[in-house]
Amino acid sequence: MKIIMAEHAGFCFGVKRAVDAIEKSLENSKEVWTIGLPIHNPQEVARLKKNGLHVANDGSEIPSGSEVLIRAHGEALDVIEKLRSRNIKVCDMTCPFVKKAQDFAAEFSEKKYHVVLLGDKNHPEIKGILGHIADIDNAEVIANEDEAGNVKFKTKIALISQTTQREEKFANVAGILARKCSQLHVCNTICKATGERQDAVKKLVEDHKVDGVVLIGGRASANTGKLRDIIKSYNIEVLWIEDENEIESNLEWFKNKNTIGIAAGASTPEWLIDKIKMQVGVRS
Repeated sequence: MKIIMAEHAGFCFGVKRAVDAIEKSLENSKEVWTIGLPIHNPQEVARLKKNGLHVANDGSEIPSGSEVLIRAHGEALDVIEKLRSRNIKVCDMTCPFVKKAQDFAAEFSEKKYHVVLLGDKNHPEIKGILGHIADIDNAEVIANEDEAGNVKFKTKIALISQTTQREEKFANVAGILARKCSQLHVCNTICKATGERQDAVKKLVEDHKVDGVVLIGGRASANTGKLRDIIKSYNIEVLWIEDENEIESNLEWFKNKNTIGIAAGASTPEWLIDKIKMQVGVRS
């Protein structure tokens, strides 16, 4: 069995930056907090927790005087202000691409645009972006083209994307919203790393004619989910796994496959990719 690795896989710039910051803080203070999981990869989170990371459900759980790291997904302004008011040291590691989306949301809200966010309304990134909008009643979150069709006519609309959305969907939604307003401002905030990983997966299935793809990433990872959708759109079988132990329980999946591709989401650490790549190689 032949194994082909996607050209771009694993940690993106924003995630690597946040994880590096956590590790540096742990070296200095031995204890760091985050609100919510710092990345959507349970194995990497477990490793960080073992070294002293504490994960809070909300800011009220963090003791005064502690150190908190704002994860790559970002956070609402009022949450950060409340933390600082309690003498909590805040290290803001919001991904620059997410920060750009937050800034656009704030800017166009102030300019009285109806702000439309394309993404998952329950995702922490979208919640953080909403927390930068002054007039929250003049904003809404849509998930797809169908929901874009339900947006009511507005004089001015600003379209902003969750950083992990697919370019094709974003373009389709922009086209629909153009007919829903007199003035549309499109802010393409899909991050470069997302596009690179999506293009790498397309190349993997188009150029190498793989019989299936092992996709590595946390099941709560939005960008990994988008990679899965792309692979399936080519009618290629996908085995989405979180760790190397899942190889053993899915041996049947590998039968009658001559060429296997391996891809990974932007929150998957390199050490885990290497482990799984080795495990798949042993089974080949």
